[in-house]
Amino acid sequence: MQEMIIKVLLLLVIATAAAFLFIVGRDESRRMTKKQKIMLRRILLSAALLLVLQSLSVETFDQLERYLFPSAGRFARLICYLVDYFIIGYDILRKAIKGILNKQVFDENFLMAVATIGAMALAIYENGEYLEAIAVMLFYQVGEWFQGYAVGRSRRNISALMDIRPDYANVEREGKLEQVDPDEVGIGSVIVVQPGEKVPIDGIVVNGSSSLNTSALTGESLPREVKIGDGIISGCINMTGVLKIQTTKEFGESTVSKILDLVENASSRKSKSEDFISKFAKIYTPAVCYSALALAVLPPFIRIFFMDVPADWGVWIYRALTFLVISCPCALVISIPLSFFAGIGGASQEGVLVKGSNYLEILSQTRYVVFDKTGTLTQGVFEVNGIHHNEIEDKKLVEYAALAESASSHPISKSLQRAYGKEPDRTRVDDVQEISGNGIIARVDGVEVAAGNDKLMKHLNIHYIDCHQTGTIIHIALDRKYAGHIVISDLVKTHSKEAISALKASGVEKTVMLTGDAKKVADQVAASLGIDEVYSELLPADKVSKVEEFLQMKRGKAKLAFVGDGINDAPVLSRADIGIAMGAMGSDAAIEAADIVLMDDDPMKISKAIRISRKCLRIVYQNIALALGVKFACLFLGAVGIANMYLAIFADVGVMILAVLNAIRCLFVKKL
Repeated sequence: MQEMIIKVLLLLVIATAAAFLFIVGRDESRRMTKKQKIMLRRILLSAALLLVLQSLSVETFDQLERYLFPSAGRFARLICYLVDYFIIGYDILRKAIKGILNKQVFDENFLMAVATIGAMALAIYENGEYLEAIAVMLFYQVGEWFQGYAVGRSRRNISALMDIRPDYANVEREGKLEQVDPDEVGIGSVIVVQPGEKVPIDGIVVNGSSSLNTSALTGESLPREVKIGDGIISGCINMTGVLKIQTTKEFGESTVSKILDLVENASSRKSKSEDFISKFAKIYTPAVCYSALALAVLPPFIRIFFMDVPADWGVWIYRALTFLVISCPCALVISIPLSFFAGIGGASQEGVLVKGSNYLEILSQTRYVVFDKTGTLTQGVFEVNGIHHNEIEDKKLVEYAALAESASSHPISKSLQRAYGKEPDRTRVDDVQEISGNGIIARVDGVEVAAGNDKLMKHLNIHYIDCHQTGTIIHIALDRKYAGHIVISDLVKTHSKEAISALKASGVEKTVMLTGDAKKVADQVAASLGIDEVYSELLPADKVSKVEEFLQMKRGKAKLAFVGDGINDAPVLSRADIGIAMGAMGSDAAIEAADIVLMDDDPMKISKAIRISRKCLRIVYQNIALALGVKFACLFLGAVGIANMYLAIFADVGVMILAVLNAIRCLFVKKL
């Protein structure tokens, strides 16, 4: 019965290997490495040869004794099976010998080598069946090939997603486009990106308009429209028009380089589960080797010296070898890192870059989420929304304010300049004084212009009028006389309210907003989004202090995440249990300090990332329970003689394949 099962399994292996090599070879062969193709051919050849040898009876080989010499059939049979054994197992034997020479003995290669060589030795001694030894090695190699192919497939999914590294940049020289290495393009250079090409370096569009495919970066299928003056990040694909881009970064500092670096180094930051598996394997493997040795030696001695019965060495050695095959920790050692790797890959497909599996594990335990406001929950794009109580016409008031603020790079200044609609003529401006935290006093066309908040008006003893609207209020005084105020508001992101609701639905206990903005503005934004707590008018150091307070208050294993985008958020991102940065428009300092980067700045992706992490951890725990549960049950059965080599194959290779299949589920996150 057992031999029949093995023959059926061998036929399945041959059919599967043949299908990969011939039937779907054109497609799948391109996806396999050279090493995987060679291994698949070895599996096919070994399985076919083993099936042929099993179909030949012992009597067939014994016929040779009539024509050659006594025992010729036995030697011929042994040589045939040894050839098959070395075809499928020579690399395992080589690795086991290498491990012994390097004093790194106890690994799965050593266990498989000892178990199969022992089984072969027993078969030679008893002139019995060699099937078990070769079948164990064959199915182990099938499992190894399968997990290698699965890991490769997972890596290819990430590689395809991250296939954003540009091969060249177009620089216009003497009226002709010349392709140069992106590393050779300096800051401030103008590059040309034609339809169908990747944007090689971050910059600003100085000529042309186009649609961009950003799916490789953000997971967003809708194209993004860009025009003159818009910022553009590397890694996007230009779809329609020709763009001229003035670079703002070197290639090594561009978004595409940083993303590739994050993904390539993610596996170096291990989770607690992976660390546990590594430590477990170091203790577990030598323990089972010594246990197998004890199982082979102690019972026969007890039978001889204390029970006065035959030792039955063959029975106990067979049990010890079965015990060794069962004990291989492949399912744990392979599937746990693969689960995290697939989880990181699945998150990347959705535009969420996780810097390491340890952060994926922490994210799954997040119960508190603290937000910065500007650029995180709001767009960070300030617009003039109203002009009130003005003594002169609207355009003239905006003109005075824009010219006075023309030397500043603050977002408020930029919004005034956009409302002005022209390039400010700085020759019209002199005697500029910036009063920190209050505003600016400057002389424009000989008129003293004071533009700032109510503190500036109080400082100048100018009577001002409060505004009934929520927003940033810029009061304007001309020659120390109040001329009206301009209302500037930061627009809330489209999905911010939905993102807060999604977080609460996913089990986040408290949402908090920290901002340096005025209390009135902060309270209005927090109320509109449904945020639990809000703290306003904070300096960067105050944000760190607040996060420190929350870290002291959180309970048990609950983790705190901080979400931000600016340079001033970097200290808080580093201090929180897990830092989440906005990657598209966020500052380099914030992205560097963060543990997770949202490539499209969409706060909805936070709850998605939490759901991905929790799915990944569920699968990890399922694999641990499956592997250890089956492993220890079969070890017990093997020790008492109930389990044979066939059950050992299932306990090792079968469980590994099931665990790897389960781990691959981490890649599928679209519907989460």
